[in-house]
Amino acid sequence: MILDKIIETKKEEVARLKKETSEAQLKKSIVGLQPCRDFKKALQSDACNIIAEVKCASPSRGMLVSDFDPLKIAQIYEHNGAAAISILTDEKYFSGHKDYLKKIRQQVTLPLLRKDFIIDPIQIYETRSIGADAILLIVRVLGKKLAEFIALSGEIGLSPLVEVHSKEELDLALTAGAEIIGINNRNLDTFVTDIETSRRLKARIPEDKIVMAESGIRERKDIESLMQAGIHAFLIGEHLVIAPDIGKKLRAFKGEA
Repeated sequence: MILDKIIETKKEEVARLKKETSEAQLKKSIVGLQPCRDFKKALQSDACNIIAEVKCASPSRGMLVSDFDPLKIAQIYEHNGAAAISILTDEKYFSGHKDYLKKIRQQVTLPLLRKDFIIDPIQIYETRSIGADAILLIVRVLGKKLAEFIALSGEIGLSPLVEVHSKEELDLALTAGAEIIGINNRNLDTFVTDIETSRRLKARIPEDKIVMAESGIRERKDIESLMQAGIHAFLIGEHLVIAPDIGKKLRAFKGEA
């Protein structure tokens, strides 16, 4: 399964990170940093809140963008009404990099989400140190460690986006205290998407939670159908970065074009 391969690679990466630095050093590095930008507040409008993703490749589709300029893409997102920006930092499977997030942080004022596979607390401190405002925590990956990772993220100012794909994962997320819940329409075993997953799970989520639909959103009609189900935040990557005119496509998703 793709996810199992990704996690094995991530364990190797975390081991290398721990040889390069320590939690204590990373804790020291975040002292005195500017407060995180309010990712949660950015998603609370009753309108259409799009978290636009800086994405170069994926395991299922391969390379999406040949002439990839992450900063340029992020600036286009900011200028065309994105609520926040998601940045993939996984190198091997998504052709991302932590440096992309650092560079975007210097030039863009929107809240930034680090999208990666977080398996160890040291990655949470690292996420804060490279300039992220929010962090993706995947229930399928973390299991019973989820509550601990949510708490640690909050302690250092990060907003945790907790990702679920099934009723069982959702129950675990709610028990762990998740405030922002991302419903991934993509099955992480097969990488097949089904947008009905968001509609089905949204009905089980308390009204005081922020709900985000992730993956499989291709057109404005997809957003409109999900808004009818009470979802107002949408994470979109692939169908933005492959568009001939990224800004125009983002405005179209927002219903402005």
